Amino acid sequence: MPEQPSGLRRRVVLGGAGAAVAVSAVAPVARAAEALTQPAAARESDFTTGWRFALANPDGVTDPGGRFADAPKPGFDDSAWQLVDVPHDWSIELPPTDQGTNSGSGFFRGGLGWYRKSFTLPPSLDGKRVSVEFDGVYSDAHVYLNGELLGHHPYAYTGFAFDLTGRLHTDGRTPNVVAVRATNPLPSSRWYSGSGIFRRVRLVVTEPVHVARHGTFVTTPDIAAGGGTVRVATDVANESGAAVTAQVRTTVTDPAGRVVATGSVAAAVAAGRTATTLSGLQVERPQLWSTGAPKLYRLRTDVVVAGRVLDTTTVDFGFRHTEFHPDNGFSLNGVPMKLRGVNLHASQGALGAVIDPAALEHQMRLMLAMGVNALRTAHNPPDPQLVTVCERLGIVMMVEAFDCWRTGKLEYDYHRDFDEWSGRDIAEMVHAAKNSPAVVLWSIGNEVPDASMAGGPEIAAGLIAAVRAIDPTRPIVMGTDRYRSVPAPGSPQDLILKQLDGLGVNYNNAESVDGLHRQYPDKFFFESETSSETSTRGCYQEPELLNTGENHTPGKRATSSYDNNLASWTLSGEYSLKKDRDRKYCQGQFLWAGQDYLGEPTPYDVFPVKTSFFGAVDSAGLPKDAFHLFRSQWTTAPMVHLTPMDWTNHRPGEPVAVWVYSTVDTVELVLNGKSLGVKKFDHKTTVDGRPYLETSEPSGDDKHAPSGSYTSPNGGTGKLHLTWTVPFAPGTLTAIARAGGREVARDELVTAGPPRAVKLSVDAPGGGVVAGAMTFVTASVVDAHGVVVPADGPVLRFTATGPGRVAGVDNGRQELAQGYQQPTIPAFKGLAVAVIAATGGRGPITVTASAPGLAPGELTLPGTSSGQRNGPGARAAEVAAVPVVSTADASYSGAPDTLPSAMLDGNPATGWSNYYLKPATSTLNAVSRPRAEDWVSLAWPSAQRISAVTANFVVDAKLALPVAAEVAYRTARGFEPVRNLRITWGTGANDPTSFAFDPVGTTEVRVTMTAKGFLRISALLAR
Repeated sequence: MPEQPSGLRRRVVLGGAGAAVAVSAVAPVARAAEALTQPAAARESDFTTGWRFALANPDGVTDPGGRFADAPKPGFDDSAWQLVDVPHDWSIELPPTDQGTNSGSGFFRGGLGWYRKSFTLPPSLDGKRVSVEFDGVYSDAHVYLNGELLGHHPYAYTGFAFDLTGRLHTDGRTPNVVAVRATNPLPSSRWYSGSGIFRRVRLVVTEPVHVARHGTFVTTPDIAAGGGTVRVATDVANESGAAVTAQVRTTVTDPAGRVVATGSVAAAVAAGRTATTLSGLQVERPQLWSTGAPKLYRLRTDVVVAGRVLDTTTVDFGFRHTEFHPDNGFSLNGVPMKLRGVNLHASQGALGAVIDPAALEHQMRLMLAMGVNALRTAHNPPDPQLVTVCERLGIVMMVEAFDCWRTGKLEYDYHRDFDEWSGRDIAEMVHAAKNSPAVVLWSIGNEVPDASMAGGPEIAAGLIAAVRAIDPTRPIVMGTDRYRSVPAPGSPQDLILKQLDGLGVNYNNAESVDGLHRQYPDKFFFESETSSETSTRGCYQEPELLNTGENHTPGKRATSSYDNNLASWTLSGEYSLKKDRDRKYCQGQFLWAGQDYLGEPTPYDVFPVKTSFFGAVDSAGLPKDAFHLFRSQWTTAPMVHLTPMDWTNHRPGEPVAVWVYSTVDTVELVLNGKSLGVKKFDHKTTVDGRPYLETSEPSGDDKHAPSGSYTSPNGGTGKLHLTWTVPFAPGTLTAIARAGGREVARDELVTAGPPRAVKLSVDAPGGGVVAGAMTFVTASVVDAHGVVVPADGPVLRFTATGPGRVAGVDNGRQELAQGYQQPTIPAFKGLAVAVIAATGGRGPITVTASAPGLAPGELTLPGTSSGQRNGPGARAAEVAAVPVVSTADASYSGAPDTLPSAMLDGNPATGWSNYYLKPATSTLNAVSRPRAEDWVSLAWPSAQRISAVTANFVVDAKLALPVAAEVAYRTARGFEPVRNLRITWGTGANDPTSFAFDPVGTTEVRVTMTAKGFLRISALLAR
């Protein structure tokens, strides 16, 4: 290894290996443990069932009328409250509304909620230490026991515990009551947060002498040198009235469960104090934890006093070492690799904020299938179960603390509690995940405004010190948007960066990242947020444009999946991939985002658009085209993918831009058995010799480059996809990938016929269903040949019989007025997903999906003894869909203030228009270009007899008359052209144009216009 700066060596090069500590006892070989008296009861017991819940106020955090003032008291009557199991999220159970909410919350309400749980304890617990531990409550949890306030915990994303000892009834008869008050004042989060006890709860019972909470820290410091040392720091608490001498005995078992090392060290612990022991064990030829082979060892700790085991704990850990090198990038166990990461918020689609381990695993297996090896917990500490999933699947983690520091972003976010609580919360974050081999980076914040303020460096110093006081082994970073240019010497950004080990930048272009690397050669850099390309599964627009406008027509609010819909600060997926690929010094990137999430519905800020558009998969877990773009760059197995994913909804002869993503250099496109030609990627190498595939066709995606395209250091300017323009013809479109002349992968699209049936399948990417938990069932609307019909609707009804229930439904559509906790949902592009929850019990679970006029689909899942009877979906209620009758509609509205309804308001100053102006981004120029064809329509609840349509076209420097127009009316067979159409064009700037035709009876009439300029209609009338 080349010589590194001393500061970097201490913090970064040794960052993943573990700090050196004194070795108290070493056991290089396995030996039998002494026979000891074991504890009589389990240390932890599940505390998640049998809660009562009341939503005191969904619209505020006050208690109107004081109805819940006595809720903490044991005698309070909660018999009318809902019976719930936790984790629980009350917000996701409410219908979405635009009253008193905002798009950040996904239009879900928060408010004030109360939880109560009654329980009895046996006399055998008298004299024990008893505590209750919460992994997370949203938010500002106030916890009571038998009417007495134990304390409160404001932050939703860190765990906490309260000691119940001395306050409990332990006679086996008298009930104890734990009550929790939780609030969610809006706006408290920039994205959907959920509300309530949304993570696990447990009861912990120990002897007075025990391992303290978070009292074990395991490091493996000698891996890089070939050693197998396990260093263990153990905090032993003595809450008895007398000093004790305890033996702390440690046992290491390997991934197969074999004992491979044992050790023992004595600890003298004064009464009421905690002592820390340091011990070392040697494991021969340890199996390393890696992304490809996540080998986990287990450390068992026994606290023994006078031959009696008073406490036993276990911790999983792994042998691995990491390096974040400023020039050579990231390596794991000495193997160079890029961080191929995603950002994910802490929500689970239809489950809301409820944390379920099977749902987490399902989500992370989806990410693995895309080639992901890293996760950033944006922008809060993760649930411990997510850490467990990642360490078991081999996904490295950047664990993040806060979305703001002292300066807030919203009225009710964490800034209100930062000064008092941030030190404790960041310490809890580190303690909760410090033993996981998956965790490789600690982040102290995301895009915090204080990073560019005078007080920022002092805040950063305090947070960094708090992390290093617990864990000096991992690098400390932050994710930020405040470094788009090199900071001025002595500026807050400069002073903060000098304290950090490395920096994650958000949406920097290539030149700005290079500038930071040159200015700070001893720091490592990576992209903590990249791309933010927005898309809607199955929707496509203007592939010839690098950045298209948005459709603001109600019911059609979506964005293009051609990797060409960007916000002003964002970058295309291809640009982001190339920028990271070409820079060896860049540790990697974290895509924003791995999956669509509730809230932040950029580029729309209007009800009922509830979810983001940023994900590579949609909120239902169904992959978009972006998934396959990143898969083509992040995986090596042969694959090929066709974009668009729809070979049905096109007109005969319509030119369709077909993009192909592939890991293979040669692809042939075939339509109905006829070859449309073979195209190839070029084999290229980065300047440091890493191979990749790219076209020679200029990408045209960087206005700053002399060539107009992003230019690699080796001079390449190409694309990461192959392109054909294909005149549409019904049938089968096939992409065949060949390596060495042999077919190795294919993708196929088939034109669908009329819908005939519903087909069900289990979506378990990369693995099977997690026993006893949530199963994701995909419903496909198919034709007579089993081809998915990529249309919207029909409404699907899901049922589950046996020991299971429908926990939630989703279709991935961002603009969806209904909630998720009901059994019905319209298919979107032919698909929808139901989450089926096991309720515990023997026998199979039968899942059915039906729709009017279609053969139902049925699927059988195995039952399991685990599961929750009162978990997600237990309170689901079907909400009848309110029919939306659009009196005016349009194929495309270019702006939110030019919707079709504005043609009918009688105001000549308003109207519909297809005009849009897409702002410039850091790499692309602004775009505004007329669309070749659009339509407007009028509709009525019942049939009307009409013979003419009059449209007032506005004409000015930007707006023009159509060059041609057609009129059609709705029939039982669809839209049909009117007969004897006669057009009288207006001559003035806002004169009416008349479309006369033979009389028709219809519920809707449509005018389709061909244009060379933008269109605007101020008034539309049928007669």
